[in-house]
Amino acid sequence: VQLQASGGGLVQAGGSLRLSCVASGHTFGQAVVGWFRQAPGKEREFVAAIRRITGGSRYADSVKGRFAVSRDNAKNTEFLQMNSLKPEDTAVYYCATDFTPGPWSTWQDANLYDSWGQGTQVTVSS
Repeated sequence: VQLQASGGGLVQAGGSLRLSCVASGHTFGQAVVGWFRQAPGKEREFVAAIRRITGGSRYADSVKGRFAVSRDNAKNTEFLQMNSLKPEDTAVYYCATDFTPGPWSTWQDANLYDSWGQGTQVTVSS
């Protein structure tokens, strides 16, 4: 599976962006697609995840109520809608797929993801 993330850009604080993650090749219906981000000089951190077959989702506390994940299974595409963006949301955003996901509580663990996209830059100006 290859993942292609897109939709990043420059936006003012309070604005919105929608990221897309398109999967090509064999896709797994049971998979979880996660979104992670990494800011300069910081560790990669979990943002959100969605399970393709159920639509079940999980969010980092820092983005709850502002970000929303969704999917279009027919197009093998997941979305990350980001609203009320803050300067601290500035980072490179990556999507990744865990082909054999465990319970919901494990979805934030980047080490469990099998395939990663190339990342898309999100910059939020104050």
